[in-house]
Amino acid sequence: MKILLFGATGMVGQRIAAELRDRGHEVTGLSRTGPVKGDIHDTATLAEGHDAIVSAIAPPRDGSEPQPPFLSAYRALIEGARASGVRRVIVVGGAGSLQVAPGQDLVDTPDFPDIYKKEALAGRSLLRLFREVEDLDWTFVSPAAEIAPGERTGTYRLGGDQLMTDAEGRSFITAEDFAVAIADEVDKNAHPRQRVSVAY
Repeated sequence: MKILLFGATGMVGQRIAAELRDRGHEVTGLSRTGPVKGDIHDTATLAEGHDAIVSAIAPPRDGSEPQPPFLSAYRALIEGARASGVRRVIVVGGAGSLQVAPGQDLVDTPDFPDIYKKEALAGRSLLRLFREVEDLDWTFVSPAAEIAPGERTGTYRLGGDQLMTDAEGRSFITAEDFAVAIADEVDKNAHPRQRVSVAY
């Protein structure tokens, strides 16, 4: 397939691009600062001729950009997908919107780190935005609470709206295995119009 990938130079985006290419997909990797530049606001033009759009663009962690511009960019992606005729959109989300108890998201817990709070709240708003979209086959993929470079094992657990932890209570996934999960979703289109979560 031909895949348009936004955020291709980030920690997660680089690994998604590599995983997709290893599977034989043709990847157009774009970023704001990398060698192949592309703006998400130009999705309608950029996505033409592609089979799916993957976005690994995360909100700024330092809170330098308020939520409205971040959400406006994703509204442009949604409208661009519609205009280009690309129905499939896979979005890398955050863990902050995952539930730790009925009616309680991780971002709302007392011990949630302040440094990640604005990013997590923007991610939750993004999930709500996509949940209003009924005419695209979008999938919102949330990683575990901890995601970092590491080993590609090819294994992971797939969940839904609840935060997943291992036997020791840790919620973790390597960026490499998260990329495997993203590529599996690209290949299978198994969860249209759903949020899924990935952890060990």
